[in-house]
Amino acid sequence: QVQVVESGGGLVQPGGSLRLSCTASGSIFNIYRMAWYRQVPGLQREFVAAVTRAGDTMYADSVKGRFTISRDNAKNMVYLQMNSLKPEDTAVYYCNAYPGAVLIWGQGTQVTVSS
Repeated sequence: QVQVVESGGGLVQPGGSLRLSCTASGSIFNIYRMAWYRQVPGLQREFVAAVTRAGDTMYADSVKGRFTISRDNAKNMVYLQMNSLKPEDTAVYYCNAYPGAVLIWGQGTQVTVSS
């Protein structure tokens, strides 16, 4: 079963940017839609953005216009470019298939937006 590893998180000031990467241990070509999710301690994991195999995208309203998701099927990678970050974007970010998260969840990458 394909596993994923997320990276690229960190501490950033409000208004700053980060680029997250998701590396899959196997091919993601046959996974129609890959997504980023995020979770704040004590709350449910929530959908952030998704991208189809062809590059069509969808976003949660809270990140629309600020985040951009993309994927490289040849490299088995998914990216999340996050701009104009807000304190409410602070969370652990994960990637997986969407809507059914059929891959093995990774450890996630922590994003903290704070001055």
